Amino acid sequence: MNTVEQCNVCPHKCGARRTLYEGSGFCEMGVMPKVARVGPHYWEEPCISGSKGSGAIFFSGCTLKCVFCQNYEISANHVGVHITPEQLANCYRNLEDQGVHNINLVSASHYIEAVLQSFKIYRPKIPVLYNTSGYESVESLKRLEGYVDIYLPDFKYSDNRLAMKYSSAFNYSQVAIAAIKEMVRQTGRIKYDQNGIVQKGTIIRVLVLPNHTKDAIAVLDTIRCYYGDKVLVSVMGQYTPTGDAYKYPEINRKITQEEYDEVVDHAIELDMDGFVQELSAAEEEYIPDFNCSSSDYFSYNSTH
Repeated sequence: MNTVEQCNVCPHKCGARRTLYEGSGFCEMGVMPKVARVGPHYWEEPCISGSKGSGAIFFSGCTLKCVFCQNYEISANHVGVHITPEQLANCYRNLEDQGVHNINLVSASHYIEAVLQSFKIYRPKIPVLYNTSGYESVESLKRLEGYVDIYLPDFKYSDNRLAMKYSSAFNYSQVAIAAIKEMVRQTGRIKYDQNGIVQKGTIIRVLVLPNHTKDAIAVLDTIRCYYGDKVLVSVMGQYTPTGDAYKYPEINRKITQEEYDEVVDHAIELDMDGFVQELSAAEEEYIPDFNCSSSDYFSYNSTH
């Protein structure tokens, strides 16, 4: 890995200098991946986690600054350990050995160079899932074509004023529309295996924020307009005020059943295929433990 003098891999295009371990850009990260957790993850959508779990690799840092991020410890506070592309490839091997259904790269977009290098070292034999905020550069996504089988983007906002206020992204809606269009182009329609585990396709997550059901409904309308029935939609009721959400009284609470039902009912009216959550998922106990106790994954014994 080399120092990058002008980084433009994400839509911020801040042109920042990134050394191996530090960066002056929006994400504040170097080019060497920083990882906070590696292991089977059972709390994704049923067609992703299945019975054996999704092989999740949680990367530190982010291209957004969501004030309510449930992974605030790693996205904003940058908890994690640095690993090489070779060690990242070993993570794939070790997760495969555990029998997970897929390799789940969580918030990896600012480490795209290292991710691409890792795939050249070892190409997973199971589907690769790219788990993202939706704030992605189309140019960067095109570089992932042929390596990623499943895209799992958020579509956080229709109203860019909310995107700027809560996530520091003034142009989020337009960027997400274009990015997800590219994801759908690459993956096509959803494909499952004989056990109902997704093998290819795009699943869009819509997180319902308190006091902002109108925006969530507008997001659903946008998804229907641009992608039709080519995607699955996951309407999420898991919002829990974490991070800096306490500074924003209007979102400093969980959503109500009435708020959630309003958004779910609209998805039903639009005849969308996908998933809804129980509101019991809105608990901090469902936030992964980012204790960096994943070092066993970073090496690989070929006799496994």
